[in-house]
Amino acid sequence: MHAAIAPGTRMGPVGLVVADLGRSVAWYETSLGLRVHRREGARAALGTGGEDLLVLDEVPGAPPVGRATGLYHFALLVPARRDLAAWLAHAARTRVALAGMADHFVSEAIYLSDPDGHGIEVYWDRPREVWEGRVGERMTTMALDVDGLLGELADPAREPFDALAAGTVMGHVHLRVADVPAAVAFYCDTLGFGLMAQLGRQAAFLAAGGYHHHIGANSWESAGAGPAPQGSATLRRMTVVLPAGPALQATLDRVAAAGAPAEPVDGGHLLNDPSGNPVVLASAPA
Repeated sequence: MHAAIAPGTRMGPVGLVVADLGRSVAWYETSLGLRVHRREGARAALGTGGEDLLVLDEVPGAPPVGRATGLYHFALLVPARRDLAAWLAHAARTRVALAGMADHFVSEAIYLSDPDGHGIEVYWDRPREVWEGRVGERMTTMALDVDGLLGELADPAREPFDALAAGTVMGHVHLRVADVPAAVAFYCDTLGFGLMAQLGRQAAFLAAGGYHHHIGANSWESAGAGPAPQGSATLRRMTVVLPAGPALQATLDRVAAAGAPAEPVDGGHLLNDPSGNPVVLASAPA
């Protein structure tokens, strides 16, 4: 038995390095439907009007990541199925390149990549009572019923789309790791996430509070690899937001007991998982 992370834990902003901030901001606004919250110098923060979802830092000319650990995709959770349908209709009308679509039973998801090759998922969750307590047996990958999804709209060809729905949150972050068992040991035993599903040594899905997953980890393209070289267009940080109160300190105490150094940074405490992926532990506003 190990101490569990606080059930109300969720994911927060994801930080990425990009090669051309202007290009990235334009793409995230027009293709994905995010809005700029702040832009100063070589940094921009984007979201849907609430808290920041994405923070982009420019390293001019940063090359895409090859075979390395880092980000597999970040996943934006929209509030309702109709919101996902509206975004898909927008993507079809404006010819946004998609990387895939899937029905995972717990959710319906659409995948794409930004101009730097950062993976993105846009998804909605099926009602929790459909899958809660059965994630390991029910989470799967099937073909997405595109016609059924677009059937949420009266006229997909003319459905208005100005931006991703207000209330969109960072639902989960899926990482490339060098070794899945080592990642499971870190995220479960040190941070206290629950193991919701695992595909042997290839992939694992971890969560707080019984969610299907807040963190994914796979080694499909990164087994035995190290982090991307400095200056690459890579993951700068992902954020784990614990409930206000003593939850953050309790987690930091477990981190210290495990001998994993955590460095105070703007917005929280930074540590690295066994694959070198940067994780910031933060506390929700009181």
